[in-house]
Amino acid sequence: MKDSKNLSSFLSFAFMLTVLFLWEILCFTKVIPNYLLPSPFEILNSYRFDFVEYQRAFFSTFENVLQGLALSFVLSSILALLFSWFPRIKQAVLPLCLFFQTVPLIAIAPLMVIWLGFGKPTVIASCVVVSFFPILANLMLGLSQTSKSSLELFQLYRASRQDLLFKLQIPSSLPSLFAGLEIAVGLGIVGALVGEFVAGGGLGGLIDSARTQQKIEMVFGAVLLSSFMGGVLIATLHFFRSKMVRS
Repeated sequence: MKDSKNLSSFLSFAFMLTVLFLWEILCFTKVIPNYLLPSPFEILNSYRFDFVEYQRAFFSTFENVLQGLALSFVLSSILALLFSWFPRIKQAVLPLCLFFQTVPLIAIAPLMVIWLGFGKPTVIASCVVVSFFPILANLMLGLSQTSKSSLELFQLYRASRQDLLFKLQIPSSLPSLFAGLEIAVGLGIVGALVGEFVAGGGLGGLIDSARTQQKIEMVFGAVLLSSFMGGVLIATLHFFRSKMVRS
């Protein structure tokens, strides 16, 4: 099993190196002009020359994404518990949640600037709008899939609602919750970048600024950093999942 995992990691690494090598060759031989696709070397150079700008933008976006995901998690958890306890609230509120999920973020982002102003509030709100529903839906699914035999056992011992929730329903819903969080991470980063396109700041603002200045290598550099950010957050979730969820 371990050898198979090591082989898989080696093959992935080798494939990535091959792609980068071919990419560099295509750019070096001018098969693809550098104003359309900068070479990996040019992107690395942009990191070196504009390190401070990249650093500022990365941590600004990272902070906004973390705050947006945290707010989504809190709101989703509260609503999922209310829906679990009070079905009538679920019938009244869930359609509104579905409506917000179907509205394209790019269509309402300008409205958020009008309502919340430029900067952090709009970016966080954009992150929340797109990352909220996956957490809610998966947590609702997890809470509803509690083992029937375990539920009957708790009822047999006359467990309180609090014991039922914290000792049975929440622990059994953790796999679904982590699945929802993994989806929300990717969507949350996209939402934050869209918010930054219209509200300014962060990697989204850097991409927009570099685009207008025709700095294509900086656009690619910022995009790769946003991908790296997603990888870090997903890896963190996998770590906590391995500690909190039993196989």
